[in-house]
Order: sequence, then C-alpha cells, then structure tokens
Amino acid sequence: MRRVTSTGKPPVRPDRRRVRRGSVPLSIHVLAEYVAGVLTIVAPFLFSFDAAAADIVAVLVGVGILILAVLTDAPTGIARTLPVASHVVLDYVLALFLIVAPFVFSFTEDDAATAYFIALGVAYALLAVLTRYRGEKPAT
Repeated sequence: MRRVTSTGKPPVRPDRRRVRRGSVPLSIHVLAEYVAGVLTIVAPFLFSFDAAAADIVAVLVGVGILILAVLTDAPTGIARTLPVASHVVLDYVLALFLIVAPFVFSFTEDDAATAYFIALGVAYALLAVLTRYRGEKPAT
C-alpha cells in the first residue's frame, strides 16, 4: 500500500538523483556558451571540415554564441544588456538553426561538419531545456 500526504499525493523522495528541467544554473549555462562559442570557431580546423560553407557558418555561429553569452543579463554575462527572456528564445532558435544548417547550407556531404552541427544543436537544445533561467525562490 502506498503512503500519501495530506494532499492525497504520494510523498516525493528527496533522494532521487535525476536530471530534470531547471537542473543547470544560468551562470553555468552561460559559461558553457563561452566554451561552445570558442569550440565552434575552432571546429573547422580542429575537425577538418571539408566544405567552405561549413567553415564560414561555424565561425559566424561561434561568434554569435559568444556575443549572446557576453550580452546576457546573467552573473557570468559581461555587458548584461540582453534580458534572460530573450536569451531563452534565442537559445531555442539557435539550437534549431544548428540542426538544420547542414541541410540549408548544403554541406551534408561533409560528415564531420554535419555531425558537429547536429550534435551541437541537440546539446544546445538539451542545455536550454535543463537550464534554470530564474533565480532561486526565497524561503517564505
């Protein structure tokens, strides 16, 4: 027989360790963006992309990610002019763009570039879903 609380719901076990929405603090999210931006800029040289379009898109996207990280109003942001709500939207747009970029810019024949862009897009989408964009709620 299952135990229930006074609300009629089973008690939540606090010892469960699982990744869930809001697991990643915003400051860690933005630090990950700095790393992803630099990695994306050097990816064409590091992974030997064959397509010139992939090289150009990677450098432009890497610079864009760095600009997004610098401008975000977060503890690890530098300029802090971009509201977090706008950052959230741009995270999802960027994740989608990264996934479709090999097909839109016709560099799917470059396996390294295609794999990098799709993997980064999926990772970016997961990071966006798992990030806690709001601060901790004060204790009442």
